[in-house]
Amino acid sequence: MKKAIERIIQRPSRHGMVGDGFRVYNYIPGANIEQRRISPFLMLDFNPEFDFGPSEKVKGVDVHPHKGFETVTVAYKGSVAHHDSSGNSGVINPGDVQWMTAGAGILHKEYHEKEFSKKGGPFEMVQLWVNLPKKDKGVAPHYQAITAEQMSKIDLPNNAGSIEVIAGSFNETKGPASTYTPVNLSNIKLNNGGEVTTSTPADFNTALLVINGKITVNGEAVNEHNFVLFKNEGEEIHIKSEGESIVLLLSGEPINEPIVSYGPFVMNTEAEIREAILDFQAGKFGTLD
Repeated sequence: MKKAIERIIQRPSRHGMVGDGFRVYNYIPGANIEQRRISPFLMLDFNPEFDFGPSEKVKGVDVHPHKGFETVTVAYKGSVAHHDSSGNSGVINPGDVQWMTAGAGILHKEYHEKEFSKKGGPFEMVQLWVNLPKKDKGVAPHYQAITAEQMSKIDLPNNAGSIEVIAGSFNETKGPASTYTPVNLSNIKLNNGGEVTTSTPADFNTALLVINGKITVNGEAVNEHNFVLFKNEGEEIHIKSEGESIVLLLSGEPINEPIVSYGPFVMNTEAEIREAILDFQAGKFGTLD
């Protein structure tokens, strides 16, 4: 049975700025998609292709905390550098994914990579927040730095395109990322007229974002930068491309626990949020310049 479409959401009319280096459109929860409705996903920001221009001043997001969830940065164009209060650092280049588990709490900083910043160029990224179950919210912070070369790849027949599996599985091909609850995350890259069929459990919350191009999903036309939220009915998803396209497909088993969010802290109770704020103020997340 085909997975029914609940809503097709156009790109928001206005973008927001995260720091001075990320020009984003917010789809979750900005399009009135409640976090419980799309659990385990908490937030999705999309920076469609944009050239910030050459700059000697490195643009980005200054020091900020995270606690209780994971951040997933998917790079399509441009390069982002980062470092944190645990001494970790790295660079995310086109095709790479950084999967950061904030867990018990961390200070983080993200910015355009220095050489990319100097020359400028197209910049295109997605940042997704994935919730952690209560039992894992206190896990020590850590990273999964997944390069383009490490990504699981499926070449589709008849030159239809390819699939990059980041986490979970796509048609039985498993991705390299490790997750705390069942999560499937894949980039679908289709050539002109290319098509693919996949399935995801009916009870998984499922959506897709058209990064580039125009597609048809289960018979319905979906334009570039549109976001498709599926109903929890049916399993099969059929995608056909008009021209070349890139689609980010996400699905996950809901975490049926309370969600209490306060900015960069996501816990289960108000008391835990207050504790997170006090821990941050007391310097328990470490220090970062």
